[in-house]
Amino acid sequence: MINRIRKRTQVGGGEGGFTLIELLVVIIIIGILAAIAIPMYLSQRQKGWNAASQSDLRNAAVAQESYYTSAGSYTSNVGDLKSNGYNESPAVVLTATGDANSYCMSAHDTSGGDTWYLTNTNGGGAPTTAPC
Repeated sequence: MINRIRKRTQVGGGEGGFTLIELLVVIIIIGILAAIAIPMYLSQRQKGWNAASQSDLRNAAVAQESYYTSAGSYTSNVGDLKSNGYNESPAVVLTATGDANSYCMSAHDTSGGDTWYLTNTNGGGAPTTAPC
């Protein structure tokens, strides 16, 4: 009897490790947590891409107004916008059309997200997903 107790108290003696059921419970818990976290992570990525596009559109709108002040019309050239203060995000593609009275710009992130539009004829509103 004393030998059995001594064996169990020694390192490496007696029962060691986890049972199969304990390991399966841990794996199931990790799976549930991943099922909750992954969709939330993906929606946050989508929001980030959309925010970058919207931010670039607002930045380009300020550059359009700056260009209009000096040239008397709006520009379709993104290079003109850059020379008037537009700072582009690395993954956002901006396109612009402009004439003497109005402009329409669109932006989308190449990583994903929606295409956003902004025009000065909608009352200077926020970027929308509706084409102008």
